[in-house]
Amino acid sequence: MPSRRYSIIVADRSSGVVRRFTLPLWPTLGTISFVLALPILIGLGARWSASATLQELTTTNARLTGENANYRESTGQLASQISTLQAAVDEIGITAAVDPTVSRAMEKLPASVKSRAMGGGGVAGAVLGNAFGPGDTAFTVMRDVLGAIEDRLDAVRSGVERRRSLADATPSIWPVAGWLTSSFGNRRDPFTGDPNFHPGLDISANYGDPVYAPAIGTVSSAGANGSYGNLVVIDHGFGIVTKYGHLSRFGVTPGQQVDRGDIIGYVGSTGRSTSPHLHYEIWVNGKLTNPMHLLAK
Repeated sequence: MPSRRYSIIVADRSSGVVRRFTLPLWPTLGTISFVLALPILIGLGARWSASATLQELTTTNARLTGENANYRESTGQLASQISTLQAAVDEIGITAAVDPTVSRAMEKLPASVKSRAMGGGGVAGAVLGNAFGPGDTAFTVMRDVLGAIEDRLDAVRSGVERRRSLADATPSIWPVAGWLTSSFGNRRDPFTGDPNFHPGLDISANYGDPVYAPAIGTVSSAGANGSYGNLVVIDHGFGIVTKYGHLSRFGVTPGQQVDRGDIIGYVGSTGRSTSPHLHYEIWVNGKLTNPMHLLAK
């Protein structure tokens, strides 16, 4: 069916000119509808675009909020780790302090004894070398490195504590106040005059003078023992054992724990002895050691 057509007549009164415009109905209505709907469409498009932008901003804000919370948590963890490390460093500095006299005595000990007080190797370098990988963040890397340093400090602390224990177990002070009358090594027997080997030091002192433990340890035995007379034996750990002979009486009992400076007995002349003195021996890993190597000068 042919589309209806409408004519618009325009007449000029002054000149009498008449103009006719013929318009098809539906195209004309379509054009008018499009012109009227265009602002609405533009408004809807702008609203949709604004809504999409707002949604994107909301998503970005949520992501940034989550990342910020993670950074705050990571920062708190790092601060806690740093505080822990500082405390560990301070503790190690205090624990590592060893009296110079004891330190010199420790240096005279065999390497097999000192090796028991050494710590392990470092691991922080390996972590730093392999720290950066795909997707790693600065906080992740720092957390891993600090964790490795904490492990290393734990190992160092353990080594320092073992070294401190060795220092406490090293017999470095004179067990009695007196004067040296017989050294370690070859000498003439005081009874027969024949050459013989003297396994320790003879330190003369007044009868009844106190004898002190030169290091921390456990009393292995305290009793009469042949030519030693009244003998105290102390096990200091790390393979170090000390013996104290010719005592007049005991100040300790077997199994007792002693600290450096505790009285363990009193000078006497029991056993194979010619006068009041202390016979002092040091054994390291089952072998005799010259006590002069460890005693403070």
